[in-house]
Amino acid sequence: MINKKMKKMLEEAQRMQDQLQRDLGELRVTATAGGGVVTATVSGHKELLELKIDPAAVDPEDVEMLQDLVVAAVNEASRRVDADLQERLGGIAGMGGMGLPGMG
Repeated sequence: MINKKMKKMLEEAQRMQDQLQRDLGELRVTATAGGGVVTATVSGHKELLELKIDPAAVDPEDVEMLQDLVVAAVNEASRRVDADLQERLGGIAGMGGMGLPGMG
C-alpha cells in the first residue's frame, strides 16, 4: 500500500514538473534599461527572444554604455523569470517541500 501511494505521489510530482516546464516555455518576460532605451524579452527558460534598442541610444563614441544597458536589461528580465519561478514553486514547496530535480 505504501508503494502504491509513493508511486502515485511521484507520478503527480512528475506531472507538476512537466506542467511547470511547459508554462516556463510559454512565459515571456520583458525588462528595460536606461529609461526604456533598451528592452529585452526572455522566455521562462531564460532564452533571449527579442532585443530592442532605441536608435537614439546608439552613440559610436560610447558603445560601452549601450553594452551596459543591454546587459542590464537582459539581467533584469532573467531576475524576473527567477521571481516568477519562485512564486510558482512556492505553492509546490508548501505541499510537502518535495525537491524536484533540476529545479533548485
